[in-house]
Amino acid sequence: MPPLSLYIHIPWCVEKCPYCDFNSHAIKGGIPEAEYVDALLADLEADLPLAGGRTLTSIFIGGGTPSVFSTEAIARLLAGVKARIPFSGDIEITLEANPGTVEADKFKGFAEGGVNRLSIGVQSLQQDKLNLLGRIHGPGEALRAAALAADCGVRSFNLDLMHGLPNQRQQDALDDLRQAIACNPAHLSWYQLTIEPNTLFASKPPVLPDDDTLWAIQEAGHELLLAAGYRQYEISAYAKPGFEARHNLNYWRFGDYLGIGCGAHGKLTQADGRILRTVKVRHPKGYLDPSRSFMDQLLAVEADELPFEFFMNRLRLFEDVPKADFTHRTGLPLALAQQQLADAFAKGLMVENASHWQVTEQGHRYLNQLLASFL
Repeated sequence: MPPLSLYIHIPWCVEKCPYCDFNSHAIKGGIPEAEYVDALLADLEADLPLAGGRTLTSIFIGGGTPSVFSTEAIARLLAGVKARIPFSGDIEITLEANPGTVEADKFKGFAEGGVNRLSIGVQSLQQDKLNLLGRIHGPGEALRAAALAADCGVRSFNLDLMHGLPNQRQQDALDDLRQAIACNPAHLSWYQLTIEPNTLFASKPPVLPDDDTLWAIQEAGHELLLAAGYRQYEISAYAKPGFEARHNLNYWRFGDYLGIGCGAHGKLTQADGRILRTVKVRHPKGYLDPSRSFMDQLLAVEADELPFEFFMNRLRLFEDVPKADFTHRTGLPLALAQQQLADAFAKGLMVENASHWQVTEQGHRYLNQLLASFL
């Protein structure tokens, strides 16, 4: 059975950002914090029969903005999870935080409650760009949050940083990256802004840098990160050695995860070989309605969909892919993917040896084209 993780979704945030397509809701009139923690634990209990008695290797509390919750609520939540499902001895427990919703005591309280990794949504360190992105913090608050994270007792922290922002020059993006590197995070998520459907930016698109500028930013930023001791291990993720995000690695290696909370998704391999997808009720009002189930959808992934799902995740990583993983994680014979693999080899997007596959530099650059081989 694949390793098992847990994703916990907290849907509230102070304001909805114009680029955000996540299931998040601006706070209006307070948060039903205690009621929501109770619901999360009941949701977990209902899912436990699908977990197959496995131990949790990681937990990720995302949103929304989980740091709007009190330290007491997060501690009660994690204690309740631990009472219901065993933790591995070196479990990674990440909490997402917005620099505008934290202070020193809060970070320390999260650490004391069991959080050992923080992920801070910086996005930019320039005030004009933060204004365009609808962020509630300024550059000073972001730098202060990073300093607090380094000194609050967690094992490590991540900074989320965007590039390709409206009106952003190459120098702007690299200045952001240099300041983030100077904070010495163990992990940096550095990704390009994309315009997603059903967002404010989709209805009123901003002017983004042209393709040549975007590529120049990517190339120069990559060199900066390598020179600072970071290693790119995923399309948009860099880490110091040994500090790769274990939770996200489990996703990308096609591991299993429980998903609890509003709109949370899960993937769970069963003893009979079926792979189930779960989706929880999306809106907080419906999720907290005691008369209905937390489960909105429960379905088995069809066998003909599994090769694409496996490679869509696995090929994001820069590590070699053991060929045996395909059968171990999908339950399917490798022969089912041979024609698609041959197409990727012919296009120069992948190479192979006796035991592993590797995405080429061209394959990483044209990842969407590579993944289309497996549709």
